[in-house]
Amino acid sequence: MVSEKSIQVSEGVYSAADYRVPPDASSASYPLAMVALHGGSVRIRGLRSSSDQGDYRIVTLLEESGCTVRFDQDDVVVSRDPSSRLTAFDVNMRECSDLVPTWAVVATQLKGTTRISGVGFVRNKESDRIGDLARELSRLGASVRTTSDGLEIEGGALHGGSVATHHDHRLAMAFGILGTVVDGIILDDPSVVSKSWPNFWNDMGIVTSP
Repeated sequence: MVSEKSIQVSEGVYSAADYRVPPDASSASYPLAMVALHGGSVRIRGLRSSSDQGDYRIVTLLEESGCTVRFDQDDVVVSRDPSSRLTAFDVNMRECSDLVPTWAVVATQLKGTTRISGVGFVRNKESDRIGDLARELSRLGASVRTTSDGLEIEGGALHGGSVATHHDHRLAMAFGILGTVVDGIILDDPSVVSKSWPNFWNDMGIVTSP
């Protein structure tokens, strides 16, 4: 029964059922991005091609840049020949905005210019994921330009340096994986990853202190 001021819900009964919880595509983006940075192969169990998660886009982004993607039953396997270099391209990330920090650090290592668009609203996430991201990547020598709704990033050589996480777990994790190919990157607050992946550094095999 529904009125202007109330909703009455009839009594119901729950029934037990088996439900397979799919892996989180947003978190999967970090080990997948490591393939782009280093080469090799990674398997994400249960991340099926039929996934309706917006951040599943990381798989197709990697494929478009030049990685090899194959499916083994319910798993996705992404690979890259370490001798090959991946190519930059333009991408609208409105439907997968949590991937912006991940893809931005990958873009610094791609051949050519990456143009990320459609994500002006991420300036109001845990941090300003356009302005803060651009400033910190610039500290490391990246060629980055902000636009009204995204970023333009020119692939090229970077150097180490101290970067701020701006209290943002996704910036911290993205800078962390970049630090596996650029020596000397130091994060001001590695512990901020506890918001979504407390064991990130151990699971990824990344050392955060001397």
